[in-house]
Amino acid sequence: MNDKPTAIEEACVTLGLRMTDQRRVIARIIADAQDHPDVEELHRRAIAVDDRISISTVYRTVKLFEDAGIIARHDFRDGRSRYEPVPDEHHDHLIDLRSGHVVEFRSEEIEHLQEEIARKLGYRLIGHRLELYGVPLDTPTSTETPTASDSSRKE
Repeated sequence: MNDKPTAIEEACVTLGLRMTDQRRVIARIIADAQDHPDVEELHRRAIAVDDRISISTVYRTVKLFEDAGIIARHDFRDGRSRYEPVPDEHHDHLIDLRSGHVVEFRSEEIEHLQEEIARKLGYRLIGHRLELYGVPLDTPTSTETPTASDSSRKE
């Protein structure tokens, strides 16, 4: 692994969190992830670097990082909590219900529409989380299609 500290490691130091070697490995794995791994996947990747890292250490570390506001936890309706570093810029997610693949996206149109809806309902939007669930267009229509109220959550 690279010796340069990740943004997660720097945030931990700034917050005064003790950085053990095992926490450092887990922080780097999360920072380097191109997907949204769950604890089991983080553990699998961690033991490839240091086989002394237990799954309970991974659970405790992601909880610590999440409570500190360094990583975000997502529940993409697959029964697993999945993690990513808290992004520098807001983005939303499209989840493929067939493969579990998560696509990050940003849409100015959606951002403006959400603000307009909140304003029309008498609110000032201070945060939101949008999760879209779908299946590829080349597959048969699924009965798993969520309702509009299931596909978005406000924080």
